[in-house]
Amino acid sequence: MQSLSRPASTSTRQATSPNPKPQHQVNTQTKVFDTAHGRLLCIADIRGRLSALNDLAREANASAIIHTGDFGFFEASSLDRINDRTLRHLTMYSPLIPAAQRNHLLAPENPPSAIRSTVTISLLSEFPLLLSGQIKLQVPVYTVWGACEDVIVLEKFRAGQYDIENLHVLDEATTRCLDIGGVKLRLLGLGGALVPHKMFDNGDGNATIAGGQGTMWTTALQIGELVDTAQRVFDPTETRLLVTHASPGREGIMTQLGLVLKADLTLSAGLHFRYASSYNEFSVQSDFEGLRHKIVVGKEAFDKVWESVKSQVDAVIDEHQRVLLDKALSVVERIPPPPNQLGPTGQPHGEDPAWKNCWNWNLCDAAYGSLILDIKDGRVSAELKSQGFNYAYRRTVTPSTVAATPGSATSQLPIQGVNSGAAATPKGTGTGAAATPVAAEKPLPPHVTGSKSKPSTPPPPGGSGRETPKLNGGAPNQSAQDKLEKERAKRERKKERKQQERAEREATTTAAKEGAPSPAPGARQEVDLSSPPKSGKATPDVPTQPAAASEGRTDDGVTSPNTESTGARTPTSKRPARNPWTIFMRMANPANEAEVREFFGDAKEGITRINYPANFAGRNQKMCYVEFGDEEAMKAGLAKNGQTLNDCTPELKQATDKESRNADGGGRGGPFAGRGRGGRGGFAARGFASAGLMTRGGGPVRTNGDAPSSGAPES
Repeated sequence: MQSLSRPASTSTRQATSPNPKPQHQVNTQTKVFDTAHGRLLCIADIRGRLSALNDLAREANASAIIHTGDFGFFEASSLDRINDRTLRHLTMYSPLIPAAQRNHLLAPENPPSAIRSTVTISLLSEFPLLLSGQIKLQVPVYTVWGACEDVIVLEKFRAGQYDIENLHVLDEATTRCLDIGGVKLRLLGLGGALVPHKMFDNGDGNATIAGGQGTMWTTALQIGELVDTAQRVFDPTETRLLVTHASPGREGIMTQLGLVLKADLTLSAGLHFRYASSYNEFSVQSDFEGLRHKIVVGKEAFDKVWESVKSQVDAVIDEHQRVLLDKALSVVERIPPPPNQLGPTGQPHGEDPAWKNCWNWNLCDAAYGSLILDIKDGRVSAELKSQGFNYAYRRTVTPSTVAATPGSATSQLPIQGVNSGAAATPKGTGTGAAATPVAAEKPLPPHVTGSKSKPSTPPPPGGSGRETPKLNGGAPNQSAQDKLEKERAKRERKKERKQQERAEREATTTAAKEGAPSPAPGARQEVDLSSPPKSGKATPDVPTQPAAASEGRTDDGVTSPNTESTGARTPTSKRPARNPWTIFMRMANPANEAEVREFFGDAKEGITRINYPANFAGRNQKMCYVEFGDEEAMKAGLAKNGQTLNDCTPELKQATDKESRNADGGGRGGPFAGRGRGGRGGFAARGFASAGLMTRGGGPVRTNGDAPSSGAPES
């Protein structure tokens, strides 16, 4: 604990003063909004994009903004003080860095020096523009600092070197009162991350606040001075709002601080969630003991640190710091007694009022959403708005990525058009998702009258649970039954092979559509024809043969695939989403990845990935997919069309389904185009065979019973 250059004690401060920033006095002001109805915009983690504050306030029709940390308190000299790890974190989350540039900077092969040499203050924060007056705040902004800020910049605010119109930094000695909508709202703020083992370390801070290397954290003296400030300005007619960076919902010490400050409302930064949280302890704890347990856990974490540093702290602090430290310790000791425990007067303690009356909001990042406190006629209402999670992808999700319904493997509901003894796919799985193979049950003893005998071998695809034909008036003949089962299994396996080959072909087509590398045209697919298809494969299209029309059809007309299972398929596909900003590049002469990057010149900064599809020997590296971070970067790449690479002029096109198929030899114009109308010529047959797309009958696999697919994209 270092000696303080800035007086830390508030024990001699006056409660009021005409000077808003007097030494040894509480810095408190009252802002009166001359309106019977006001709106306060509450946001978190603006992360240096300060020009957005005015837009957000205008959209919300807000009278003021309350911000919970990671404001972007950085200036040009801050870059030299930020360590490599924090700089990488700031680069990852900065809203001022274009996505393509961010992906390039954060690539695993880039050393920290690459980030440091590229990132400028303009990519991390607009605070210098705010400081110079190029950006002006249209409404008052009240903020605490967060976990990633420059402590030197905050010290300049506290020393009076920096003063920005409409910007109010809430700290342990600075409080504001907003008189708005019939409510006097007292703002109390505590900045920094809560790191228990650093609560007695000031780092590069000069007084009660602490930080260093681009990060800031909360100290015990800071908590003590906030308590002292709150006690000095206490007014029972005010409504108290505690603004912190650390969440009281997760940190017991923050909950204890709210109890000591008699906070009515708390506002804290989020954990980069897509939704904000609105709760009070009674709404999320099963009983009062749940609240006490959270507080006890926080106290135990603090006590471990305190016991290890107590002797060192006692040796260096002065009498003013001792006052603040005692107030901080009083916060840690503030544990509500159990309701049944007898008090000093012999009466049992009641529940702490904050248990049901204090309300908390934990905000999502400003880029995702906000909270609006609407204050009118003395009533504070809340409006939560967030970007939320994007579930639109589920409308176009492929069956291979659909999660299985729990217990669906045991659901065997009869479907219209199927024999009464046949197991059918439940209606809820009418998307055609294939089933997970399961072990067949043991056959029932033949002497059991009326029982349905099940084969000892796995049931045939699409017919698991199907009754075995009965001979001799219903008595099962085991040898004849086995023979029938073997013949039927043989037929079904043959049908299954065809469907699996068709599924693999469609999986190849889907991969080409999504810009993923397709299997090599000359490489034979290794297929186990004796086993059912593995889960995660693409579902075959609905066959048009009459036999398929009567099996497994659901109400929506989608046919369930024939597989050796009764359950829904377990999804295992991990294929990434297709990058829509991909250039298909065809070259006469091979070129490696480094040469391709250099070919794109200044547009190479936007490249996120270069992928070479597997091709025949001798054709390696003559075709590739070049993925970009956004549409503008891709257009810059397409502008290089006509330039020379390795003595040839590459062909550049935005990747489409047709290019993907032709690159893999699947289209009519590709190297495996057949001579006949249906592509059955000997050359085409050899081509399909080498690509693993040949049926036993010798003809190429067809989709949905139609002619072989062309190179044109499917509708």
